Amino acid sequence: MNGPSDGMPTLSLGSGPPLLFLPGLTADHQPPRGAARRFQLRQMRPLAASRQVWWVNRRQGLAPGTTMADLADDYATVLQEWQEAPIDVVGVSTGGSVALQLAADHPQLVRRLVLVASACRLGPEGLAGQHRVIEALERGDRHRAASVLMELGGAGRFTTGAFGALGWLLPGLVIARDHADLLTTMRAEESFDLTDRLASIESQTLVVGGDRDVLYGEAVFRETATGLARGHLVLYPGRSHVATVSAKRLGRDVSAFLSRA
Repeated sequence: MNGPSDGMPTLSLGSGPPLLFLPGLTADHQPPRGAARRFQLRQMRPLAASRQVWWVNRRQGLAPGTTMADLADDYATVLQEWQEAPIDVVGVSTGGSVALQLAADHPQLVRRLVLVASACRLGPEGLAGQHRVIEALERGDRHRAASVLMELGGAGRFTTGAFGALGWLLPGLVIARDHADLLTTMRAEESFDLTDRLASIESQTLVVGGDRDVLYGEAVFRETATGLARGHLVLYPGRSHVATVSAKRLGRDVSAFLSRA
């Protein structure tokens, strides 16, 4: 299977049946390098033990007003060009939002679906927090935007404070100087809500979330899993958004679900 074109950066790891991996928000939509590349490969590695994992990010040069449906259409085009569908899909955070939209709009392309720290919409705190990030970026305050965005990944006063300080000091970890694609993606996710379409999504779907995830919250994870026609929920106690994505058991849980007969 060859990688996609049209400005959609890719990474590939492992061998076996193909698995499409949609990452969470990235600082920009350029091919990942350095620490960003190592972080993405670390997420892919547990799944690559038995699969060829294709990490595919959103397209570069997104037009203003791009929607989640538009982003999902890009992936649908990729899968049709690859002729690999139906395919198993794993989406992390914002990547999970796009993956769920893909399953809703192009059901023939998705076999099994995994949403990691993701759900049918942002929770109230996550929506408010993400809006603050967008407002800060629109004001040109990259340090403030990165601080708020990092805070949303933690849970508890100490962790959120530490994450926020790190984001302020090193904004490039999560927001590039040229962050137009990131901002467009966040605006698209701000209006994303597939609650009313969950029952129509037929793909076997695993929802993995932490019960201390500020962006979504336990209630939204549960609502997503129960609303899906074939939904399953794995809830990690005491885990924040970032802690869920980095959990050691995550690779085992996802692999076990994807290997079911």
